[in-house]
Amino acid sequence: MECCRILLSKALLVGSCLLVSTVVLSPLGRATSEPTVVEVPKGPAFVKPPSESEIKARKGLTLKQDSLLRTTKPGRMQVKLSDGREFRMGGNALLRLKPRSVQLLKGSIIGWIKPGLKRNQPFTIQTRLATASIQGTTVFIELTDDVFKVFSWEGRVLVTTSSGDQFRLESGQQLLLDLTQPVRSVSGDRFGDDDYGDGGYGANDAGDLDSAVETFEWSSPQRISEAEVRQRMQNSQLINGFSTPLDTLPEIERELGVPAAGSSQRPSPP
Repeated sequence: MECCRILLSKALLVGSCLLVSTVVLSPLGRATSEPTVVEVPKGPAFVKPPSESEIKARKGLTLKQDSLLRTTKPGRMQVKLSDGREFRMGGNALLRLKPRSVQLLKGSIIGWIKPGLKRNQPFTIQTRLATASIQGTTVFIELTDDVFKVFSWEGRVLVTTSSGDQFRLESGQQLLLDLTQPVRSVSGDRFGDDDYGDGGYGANDAGDLDSAVETFEWSSPQRISEAEVRQRMQNSQLINGFSTPLDTLPEIERELGVPAAGSSQRPSPP
């Protein structure tokens, strides 16, 4: 009887060791340290790894640093970075992944840091015009041929322009730049130093434009009206058009006093 107990104990010990080995060495365990596509609720959406061909984005796909992510309307996707920060990109968007930041080349994005997540460094979203830094904040950024917009859904956002000016946005405040106005001066380096090749990454994309070359007259951030906040909250496809709510949605609703709509609502851009 004693011999049987000893043999059983050894068998359990060996089984436990094998289980631990499987967990540590499993691909799923390793994948948690890499950026991952969380959801693609609507296509078309694509990923172009460095020096590779473009592929269709899908849930669970791990992403290499310097990958280019692209959507065309009505496509959108959600991505989780290696440090746990997340973002959602809307239709007709193009961005590049960096280790602790995202380069938005064109289109719209919502980025946030989950409450309780370790925040040693801010989450930065770069564009050719300015960089937004957030730390425990939810920010919306849009870059088109005609407008550059930064909106703080909740918390403080630090925006540093390519010319060195800084603006601090609080909850409900927006920094808006009309890109149809005349450019004051031209200087600086290129934002995005590689050729995107085929598949929609041509020379007309925002990523091929100069980074700090355009110097505009920036205006101070302005608080948008409660009616506009309510309209954005109810109709935003980046807030409501996914299967799960934003991690920071309770903070947004508390800060702005406006509830979000269900995903069944007809979406429109923020």
